[in-house]
Amino acid sequence: MTPEQVLEAPPKVLTQEQRQSYFENGYLLVESVVPEDLIARARQVTAEMVERTRTLTKSDAVFDLEPGHSADSPRLRRLTSPVEHHAFYWEFASQSVIADLAADLVGPDVKFHHSKLNFKWAGGGEEVKWHQDISYWPHTNYSPLTIGAYIYDVGPDQAPLGVIPGSHDGELFDQYNDKDEWVGCLSDEQLERVALGDAEYLMGPAGSVTIHNCRTVHGSAPNDSERGRPLLLNAYSAADAFTYTANPVPSRHMGAIVRGKPARYAHHDPRPCQVPPDWSGGYTSLFALQQEEEWDADQLDAVASQTSAIRGKSAAE
Repeated sequence: MTPEQVLEAPPKVLTQEQRQSYFENGYLLVESVVPEDLIARARQVTAEMVERTRTLTKSDAVFDLEPGHSADSPRLRRLTSPVEHHAFYWEFASQSVIADLAADLVGPDVKFHHSKLNFKWAGGGEEVKWHQDISYWPHTNYSPLTIGAYIYDVGPDQAPLGVIPGSHDGELFDQYNDKDEWVGCLSDEQLERVALGDAEYLMGPAGSVTIHNCRTVHGSAPNDSERGRPLLLNAYSAADAFTYTANPVPSRHMGAIVRGKPARYAHHDPRPCQVPPDWSGGYTSLFALQQEEEWDADQLDAVASQTSAIRGKSAAE
């Protein structure tokens, strides 16, 4: 659907002014929109996930660990595809207000793509370099968006998500380096063409959500504060958007229609999109790629095995 067609449908949660702002700027912040009981449950389940990392010494297909992680002081960078690892996360992604927000911005027919939970631990939680999402998982159009839910209060000292207003309508950047290796972020030279001085940093109380379009340039600094900043992220598209590369964050729920009905026709945006590496055999993480970390053979085998298992579940269902 085009933005004009989306705006013709009555909204479920957002005002028309908020929807128009999203299409103009490529992002939106909605404060305190997730009910307190859901946030409490998200905290509880997420704490359970962190506990599971205490026995780990290196990253695997599910848990991406920060340098310095230990049993006594767990430092989880990312829980990959949380909807695969606890029923609550899929309930949150498919049945809560989050899916209604997606419908207000992609149209009444909404397709789920993937989920992840980025932690941004206190005392140096790793940065996310400036990048655009869509080149990681190209679609036939640019309706995909990511909705992030803050499960604790987030202020300016906790490295909140930063976005560049209007960048969704600008250049789609090459996210390979000069050695033709995928790094998933903009180079220093490319950043000279980005209005970094206009960056908006999205913060708010627990239950607030950030929403950014798949073309929007965004990132976040290291978290040097004394408080962590977990952000539960779910990506959706209009039902008429179809992927044409493997999902780097696979899930048996990929393609599930969470609002409305399936599309009968695909919508194709004429603007080209860069194609990433072949993720069909697995994916390390955005952090590992941006930091150009080397994973050993056992780690890569675990990623491939986990990816194969999830894709097998999807095929069986």
